[in-house]
Amino acid sequence: MAEPVDIIRAFHNAFRKDIWSIDTAAFDAAKGKEGLAASIERFRFFNEMLVWHAMGEEMAVFPAIDTVAPLVAEAYEKDHRGLDSAFDELSNSYSARDPLKTARATAVFRFHLDIHLAKEDTHLYRIFKERITLAEQWKALGIMASQVPQERFPEMVAWLFPLIGDNDRENMIRTWQTVMPAPVFTGTKDLIKKAIGTTDWAELKRRIPTL
Repeated sequence: MAEPVDIIRAFHNAFRKDIWSIDTAAFDAAKGKEGLAASIERFRFFNEMLVWHAMGEEMAVFPAIDTVAPLVAEAYEKDHRGLDSAFDELSNSYSARDPLKTARATAVFRFHLDIHLAKEDTHLYRIFKERITLAEQWKALGIMASQVPQERFPEMVAWLFPLIGDNDRENMIRTWQTVMPAPVFTGTKDLIKKAIGTTDWAELKRRIPTL
């Protein structure tokens, strides 16, 4: 079974891929390419996912880190406030219908987020994995998951699964299969299959015969 850090990193991988797509679309639009509004406007839901993720970290992961590595989490919380500012700048630029400013804002957002996630993966979550008990890690992950409003869970699945690879998908599914009540997991399987299509679903069934 995957460990909590594996699940968190799956979301990090999704954030990386999505902000890359948004930034690429904004750059192309600034060069005059048309028909990219929907791709750029993903930034709004993307940021909702990012805020839920960050809130979970601030509520559960950062306090746990503080017990074993005081002062470390403070810098990461400042990163979160920087990402809030980056979103505000992107939102204002897009609302002003200024393609150049929008492209600059998505580039800044992407750069800041990429650096932040890289630091978390190589530093913060290494401390989390090595110094926090596994039971406390699962408790923190549960708190993080609770930040997604229940009624928005289908949207989260539809966003997440197309953005991650088979290894991350397998880790997510095996974890949910273990922790979810059977009827809830059955509904979740349907959401995943709809999100990724029958070919990718067949690969997951090969990897996880119990599906």
